[in-house]
Amino acid sequence: MPAHNMTYVVLGTFLLYFGWFGFNPGSTLAATDLRTSVVIVNTFLAGAAGAVVAIFVTWAKQGKPNVGWMCNGALGGLVAITAPCAWIPSWAAVVIGIFAALIMMGSTWLLDWKLKIDDPLGAVSVHGSCGLWGLLCVGIFADGSYGGVIGCIAGSGWQLLAQFVSVVVVMGWAFACGGFIWFTMKYTMGIRVSKEVERIGLDHAIHGYDCYPAFHRLMVLEKAFYAQQKAMKRKAATKK
Repeated sequence: MPAHNMTYVVLGTFLLYFGWFGFNPGSTLAATDLRTSVVIVNTFLAGAAGAVVAIFVTWAKQGKPNVGWMCNGALGGLVAITAPCAWIPSWAAVVIGIFAALIMMGSTWLLDWKLKIDDPLGAVSVHGSCGLWGLLCVGIFADGSYGGVIGCIAGSGWQLLAQFVSVVVVMGWAFACGGFIWFTMKYTMGIRVSKEVERIGLDHAIHGYDCYPAFHRLMVLEKAFYAQQKAMKRKAATKK
């Protein structure tokens, strides 16, 4: 959409990135636990790896680095590392971040371009797809150095099985509850506005002011243009 401020997008991403240093280490029992330092390092590495991969992939495809994709790549890496952050070595955090960025981009392509689901921020891809990848990563990369959790690479497949069960449960719960809420809203209060309101924008139609004045001016000009075209067609039809 036009008129969005990419500086604010990067600032918001930075604030989220910084907050993750409290979120993930806070999942350990206490800051006095020395494993907290490993959690912080793993969190940073996964987010950085996701950002780097996303920006280079878009650079290779588009000829220019895409800052928006870079931000979502970083967030995808941060989401993916949240589940396994305390159980894995640091090299695994980089691998998790790399694949998180690729999964995020693939999921965005599938949802937006193929399934035509309106997710302009890529939130489902970042939090949903990368979150499920992160759950599986506990069972893949856990090395047994903390809490006795051992993954496939360290020689045990039982943790991966447990993580796969958790993925199924999470998806089942999310789809069931989300579907119930959305269908209830759809057949009661409704979840869509009219096509005319969609065209002029909810800021103007619902709230009475324009978030992007220049964008609204374009809509007004477009409406006047189509009205003129209809008038000309009516005039031509009358002459015939």
